[in-house]
Amino acid sequence: MSVSAPSLLLLIPAYNEEGRIAPVLTEYAEHFYHHYAGRVRIVVVLNGCRDNTLGVVRAAEQRYLSISHLEFPAPIGKGGALIEGLRLAPLADLVGYVDADGSTPPTAFLDLVNRCAGGEADCVIASRWIPGARITHAQPGKRRFASRLFHLFVQAFFGMGIADTQCGAKVLRRAAAEAVHTRLRLADLSFDVNLLYSLRRAGYSVREVPTEWNDRSGSHVVFNVRTSVIMLLSLIRLRLLYSPFYAWLRPLRPLETWIYLRLRAPPPVPSPGPRA
Repeated sequence: MSVSAPSLLLLIPAYNEEGRIAPVLTEYAEHFYHHYAGRVRIVVVLNGCRDNTLGVVRAAEQRYLSISHLEFPAPIGKGGALIEGLRLAPLADLVGYVDADGSTPPTAFLDLVNRCAGGEADCVIASRWIPGARITHAQPGKRRFASRLFHLFVQAFFGMGIADTQCGAKVLRRAAAEAVHTRLRLADLSFDVNLLYSLRRAGYSVREVPTEWNDRSGSHVVFNVRTSVIMLLSLIRLRLLYSPFYAWLRPLRPLETWIYLRLRAPPPVPSPGPRA
């Protein structure tokens, strides 16, 4: 196969996905082999899995040379898994990620890759909430309500004007990924907001495009009071991170970690990098 397109690193964070990830890996490996001219590396980042996800991934690695994995035995959260995976950004021209449940089909993700490769933006993200999106199976009403409520908080805190920060399909240029990596601190589901706001603050362009999406059953994400508190807490933390008061709060960071752990959530990731 000729290599005439940017190389791609595709990260797939996975937590107890033995029942869903096998067909996703097959579909992505096959689709990109046949429809993308660049070199593709698919890395599954296993995050505290207690089932046989590792065995399923290893079986896929035997069939496809493009698939490999990173394993973290202790739970580090979806955001934590992606922060670790993004350390591999220097290996490719483009870096992207999708959820392990297959909600975003490979055709829709390839559209993001082609748009980013074509120079439309430094980061191209899928959206379920703008005109042109095709939702083949919608989320339950409670999850849609929680999603829209979270969006209101994101808009109030950060004013990015992005309709869907949480859709789990995004692609960005290597330079952008490397530039903001030290600013990625949120290990929970608010990671996407952390990434997008850091990119905007660093001067990188973000483009939101309509996508094809299908809600999958069996999600490990339960939207309840605890989840809502965790995500709101993370948004407040991110807002403070980009405030002049952040350095003054250093003595409170052990308390912050204790609160996250009490909520059974992955605590924010410390960073050695200077504040942008």
